[in-house]
Amino acid sequence: MRLPRSVAGWTIAVFGVLALIMGAVGLLWPEAMLRSLGFEVPATRAPGDHTGTFLMASSMASFNMGVYYLLATATEWRVFYRFTVFFRLVTFTVFSIAVLAEIAPGRFFGVAAWEGAGALATAVGLWWDARRNRGVGPARGGAGEADPSGRADAGAAGEAPAADAVR
Repeated sequence: MRLPRSVAGWTIAVFGVLALIMGAVGLLWPEAMLRSLGFEVPATRAPGDHTGTFLMASSMASFNMGVYYLLATATEWRVFYRFTVFFRLVTFTVFSIAVLAEIAPGRFFGVAAWEGAGALATAVGLWWDARRNRGVGPARGGAGEADPSGRADAGAAGEAPAADAVR
């Protein structure tokens, strides 16, 4: 896999790697994940307590999401980057409300903060990349214009555009 080619790509890659790692930790060592989030880990679970099942499903989703984010990075799928900004801000809002409403423990706000900070970092990265790439194109002596997938470096120096993950 190649390294990210943009600032926004790096933010997506970092989140992808961390989501992959956290998903693996949740699958392999669920107690550590629960403790890190501020949840109690009783010696035994009551009948009908499906915390382990829910954690397994959540961890698998996190692992898969990490793979999706890394795929988006590998293909420089900028539409996906923009999409994540909005929905990570939604996640920040929902998780923050859960803590404020005392549905989740206070340490769970760290997850909300991570989502909000990640969304803002990707938004800044997208802004920075657009600013840096402004004026690149045949009329200004650049190598190529952005293609419909949002890649600013399409056609640069003999490089074939990456496959669009959606098409």
